[in-house]
Amino acid sequence: MANKTGNGLSMPVCSRSSAWVLATFSKSLFALSLGKAALSRPGSPLLAPAAGQASTRGSMTATGMSQRMVWVDLEMTGLDVEKDQIIEMACLITDCNLNILAEGPNVIIKQPDELLEGMSEWCKEHHGKSGLTQAVRDSKITLEQAEYEFLSFVRQHTPPGQCPLAGNSVHADKRFLDKYMPQFMYHLHYRIIDVSTIKELSRRWFPEEYKMVPHKKATHRALEDIRESIKELQYYRANIFKASEKNCTIVENGGSSMS
Repeated sequence: MANKTGNGLSMPVCSRSSAWVLATFSKSLFALSLGKAALSRPGSPLLAPAAGQASTRGSMTATGMSQRMVWVDLEMTGLDVEKDQIIEMACLITDCNLNILAEGPNVIIKQPDELLEGMSEWCKEHHGKSGLTQAVRDSKITLEQAEYEFLSFVRQHTPPGQCPLAGNSVHADKRFLDKYMPQFMYHLHYRIIDVSTIKELSRRWFPEEYKMVPHKKATHRALEDIRESIKELQYYRANIFKASEKNCTIVENGGSSMS
């Protein structure tokens, strides 16, 4: 059957059974959209793993990914953010239990000879000894190219705005990243995990355990420094925080615990 509209066009008239099918289909689509919306919300019960479910599967949930840490270490020409520059950067991603999940770029950034020649004596000595100064002179990678590489890496492994920057004295690195790699920093959470804070508290509150902290090689190269920082925090976790072998318990701000 057909019905004439005001403009003279013919439109089919649905039977009662056809109308019921259409209505049911619409409700199904609406329910599906609600389900997708629920899945997109952090902490949704739909994301919680079932009892006995493998922890590897749980780590793939959005909630598990939000607990990852973005470890960064920079080598700079100095500590004055207004005149000094980044010359090396490395990045690793760990889960909440400090297991390395992904190793990112380890980039040496080209800087002008005048800047390298104007470095402090400490920088000249240590960057010269490690071979970094010459590597910077030989590099062809710009700051913009480096930021693009690191931003692409963290976007692959972390959700936007949820994972904190981590490292040793990483507040200093953050100042340079805020100034010279703002898009990279915009992807991260505003909080940081600074191993140096735990170091200083352990030195004051747990002096005996602090004496046993793993010795650092102090190579002053970005990737090796990150690995040493992770090992140091693993030590504090096992000996100061007395962590068990269980997976971490996730507690959202103002919320309850979730597996």
